[in-house]
Amino acid sequence: MADLLKILFLGAEAAPFAKTGGLGDVVGALPKALHAMGHDVRIVIPAYQAIEASFHGDNKWNLQALPWDWRVPTGGGLLPAGLLEGRVPGSEVPIYFVAEQNLFGRPEIYGYADDAYRFSFFCRGALDLIPALGWKPDVIHAHDWHAAPALMWLATTGQWDDRYRGIASLFTIHNIAHQGTVSRAILNYLSVSVPPILEEGPGAVNFMARGIHHATLINTVSPTYAREIMAPDGGAGLDGLLRYRHYDVHGILNGLDYQTWNPTADKHLAQTFDADHLDDRLTNKRALQERAGLTVRDDVPLVAMVSRLDWQKGLDIMGHVLHLLMNNYAGEAQFVVLGTGAKEHEDMFAHLAGYHKDKMAAFLTFAADLAPLIYGGADIFLMPSRFEPCGLGQLIAMHYGCVPVVRATGGLADTVREGLTGFVFHEYSVEAFWRALEQTIYIYKVDKESWRALQQNGMKTDFSWESSAYGYQQLYEWAMARARGG
Repeated sequence: MADLLKILFLGAEAAPFAKTGGLGDVVGALPKALHAMGHDVRIVIPAYQAIEASFHGDNKWNLQALPWDWRVPTGGGLLPAGLLEGRVPGSEVPIYFVAEQNLFGRPEIYGYADDAYRFSFFCRGALDLIPALGWKPDVIHAHDWHAAPALMWLATTGQWDDRYRGIASLFTIHNIAHQGTVSRAILNYLSVSVPPILEEGPGAVNFMARGIHHATLINTVSPTYAREIMAPDGGAGLDGLLRYRHYDVHGILNGLDYQTWNPTADKHLAQTFDADHLDDRLTNKRALQERAGLTVRDDVPLVAMVSRLDWQKGLDIMGHVLHLLMNNYAGEAQFVVLGTGAKEHEDMFAHLAGYHKDKMAAFLTFAADLAPLIYGGADIFLMPSRFEPCGLGQLIAMHYGCVPVVRATGGLADTVREGLTGFVFHEYSVEAFWRALEQTIYIYKVDKESWRALQQNGMKTDFSWESSAYGYQQLYEWAMARARGG
């Protein structure tokens, strides 16, 4: 049995409090798995507008305001802040929320001109909590560029302070394309003095690069993505730095929170089911067809996509494939999409759905209640991503008996097994994508026994956080040994 560790998670998101994608899922779920192993894990994120509104309203998360006269140290002086405390639902993991109305009391999590200052303030506040709580972590686990200022401070200015010296760090890259570049003036705000590194432009600080540069160890959210970001095509300009530190870069696959995603108990389904009662899925298919305004038919393959409508997701090769699908080039089929994003992608789906009203529906909105019904009712799930650090959709789809068709990139390549749990194409092209989908529909229509095996294999594959948590425990121990000079 490994020694029990004290781990501080820093991130911009943590489900269910604040989430835009996989980052929120990881910061919300991995600490629960580590806590179940006996580790002392705590989380800090900003107190966004919706979190404060909930606290002052229904307080559905049972948050408490800590009555501290708390001032966060910055280069401009001590700035007052508030602090909320709660527990991650379904666990005893403590989570703290750094509250500052001017910085975080806004409708969105990201997308503001002062994001670098907002998250730098968050990081200094989170670090200041360590002595305030009288709790010194063994490891600070920072997620993406928003938490990187903490690692830069910890590795430089923080080394002069006994309260921080010796703390190891792990930096997790969820999406290397988002890097947090800002003027070097921010170094004064953080009370940090560092020379530029090659990956930073003149007069600029790149927080993603800084996280990679200053962390004790680095990891990404799938083994394949860890290799892809060390190549020029996948590294978004940071591949050289990652190759320099390649001995310290690891890939650990994200897990799936089975408390949240459970087809045997999901209240959003019309009918719950398990791998041994797949005929019960038909009730969900019919319910989805009715909700989408499609003809209710058991024999027609229902193809689906649940996704951010973003260029990363392969939507530039999606349009023509969808045109072929809706015009019966692989036989009769239906299609449902759920998601929001770039206007050109929303317009594409809206146009095609308007033209094929009898067999296609586009839900261009955020609908958390509809997503489980799509996973639990559709037959085939599409993820033709350009790149995908890990991907959650394919994991949920397989767990809900929906067979995925994916491009072999990042976590998609690591999780979907060709012909066993789904279908995989390699070349990023309309032709390769269509061939894979055509093959999938053929198997669905002519080989029911193989199709049932695909569904059951996917449902019985273990994507729980438990195995991933053991991988992270190993990285924490290595990082601690490195920090001690081992």
